[in-house]
Amino acid sequence: MKEDKKFHIQTMGCQMNERDSETLAGMLTGLGYSKTENRQEADVAIINTCSVRDNADKRFFGTLGQLKKIKEQRPDFVVCVCGCMMQQQHIIDRIKEKYPWVDIIFGTHNIHEFPQLLRSVTEEKRKIVDVWDEAGEIIEGMPSKRLYKFKAFVNIMYGCNNFCTYCIVPYTRGRERSRHPGDIMKEVRDLVADGVREVTLLGQNVNSYRGMSEKGPTDFADLIYMLQEVEGLERIRFMTSHPKDLSDKLIQAYRDCSKLCRNIHLPVQSGSDDVLKRMNRRYDRAKYLELVNKLRAAVPEISISTDIIVGFPGETEQDFEDTLSLVNEVGYDSAFTFLYSVRKGTPAAEYEDQVPEEVKHRRFNRLVDAVNTHSAEKNAAMAGRTERILVEGPSRHNKKTMTGRTDGFKVVDFEGDSSLAGTFCNVEITQGKTFSLVGRLVP
Repeated sequence: MKEDKKFHIQTMGCQMNERDSETLAGMLTGLGYSKTENRQEADVAIINTCSVRDNADKRFFGTLGQLKKIKEQRPDFVVCVCGCMMQQQHIIDRIKEKYPWVDIIFGTHNIHEFPQLLRSVTEEKRKIVDVWDEAGEIIEGMPSKRLYKFKAFVNIMYGCNNFCTYCIVPYTRGRERSRHPGDIMKEVRDLVADGVREVTLLGQNVNSYRGMSEKGPTDFADLIYMLQEVEGLERIRFMTSHPKDLSDKLIQAYRDCSKLCRNIHLPVQSGSDDVLKRMNRRYDRAKYLELVNKLRAAVPEISISTDIIVGFPGETEQDFEDTLSLVNEVGYDSAFTFLYSVRKGTPAAEYEDQVPEEVKHRRFNRLVDAVNTHSAEKNAAMAGRTERILVEGPSRHNKKTMTGRTDGFKVVDFEGDSSLAGTFCNVEITQGKTFSLVGRLVP
């Protein structure tokens, strides 16, 4: 058997997928594999898929086609596909029919079984489809190989109960299940002992977290207050929150907890009450704006980002204008903007009043222009300020330039050397650009 075994993982999708990939990497490392960035030299290749957007589907099948050539050259090359797309039977059927060189298909609920699935393929030379329809108990203590030594993702819950009409996630990730707060605290303390200074709490909807400790029910704000007391931890972030569950107690935590970063990602999706109702978002425009005002009253410097969907079925020109006016009223620091794409299996996929593609694109371009204008204004206003940033490492575009993030999650590039990676530095902002900041290191 080959001794120097290598693996390659390609991750598509959200931070939950990234965290799952870290777990898979940890498992493979435990089996004696080492990571490679070159898929051509890998013995095992994994594609961890996302089913939220149509573009991810297209990328996935395109990548899968490329792996055929490697499989033909090296029959022992193991091709694995997992993630949210695999929780849909029509995707599995398509892979089995058109991509027979795939060796392992598994889903979101049984990642912990991957080592056993891999052994079955490598030792018994058989193909495996093992996708669970429902999630079992939360498995604690799984290994992980983190991308960064000094920051980490921490799952606090899994699944989603919201059933927004456009979203496939409740069908691929299952119902909400919250981890025991004691298990979360232990994981964070262990991470801090291993050098982590910043954690990002993950969940499809983190502020619907409902844990049960020895002292009784624990909600998301309670968890923030508990993590505030962890010695050595310096920053707490979270992704993603749902407006319907954003409590006054959590807003107060921004004032009370110095480690909770002054940043929130608060998806709005649309500024139209009619569209929000059809999306089953369970809040209206007025309620959303009330939350924004409460956040800014509690923490005036808070940065706010969002998700917005353009072209949801039935969206009229006035509905879109309502979204545009909300963007201008809030003045987001940044936004993820999406063209609505049909997700088979969701209620919205059956709506008959689909918006024409050319209309979607026209509206999308107008929305992006508005978002970018506000981003540029917000960033330009930061010039002259000194920010404490956590340095992540060399910039992808210039190896002589280091990059890091402010407390408000803004990217800052500055001249420095790689020894600063993983440390906190004070940087004076000299220029605000549309998507990032430029600064100089303060001695």
